[in-house]
Amino acid sequence: MDEEQLQEARQRLLAMREEVLEESQKAYAASQSLGKDGVPDIGDMSSNSYNQEVLMNLSEAQRGRVRDIDAALERMDQGVYGLCARCEEEIPQRRMEVRPFSRYCVDCKSEVEKFGE
Repeated sequence: MDEEQLQEARQRLLAMREEVLEESQKAYAASQSLGKDGVPDIGDMSSNSYNQEVLMNLSEAQRGRVRDIDAALERMDQGVYGLCARCEEEIPQRRMEVRPFSRYCVDCKSEVEKFGE
């Protein structure tokens, strides 16, 4: 991966990180406001509880995405960005464009998911 491609990937990752953090803040604010718009009945309380749980789980997924993005930025700093963490071969450019935080090539990702490395 040449320097221009690295800089483009860095900008994509930083933009993705900012977007995820904004979404997370919005989800948190929404979860805090649920059920505070009047006197809730039992159906409202049940629905609000479920909605808060969904929003909090979404936040956990978002935290995972931020960790993946931060790890990719760290790999850039270490000079190993775009190399598979398992086989150490270059990850195809198309995969890195679609998932710029990828740690594995497609074959190794399948193996990792199958055997849980």
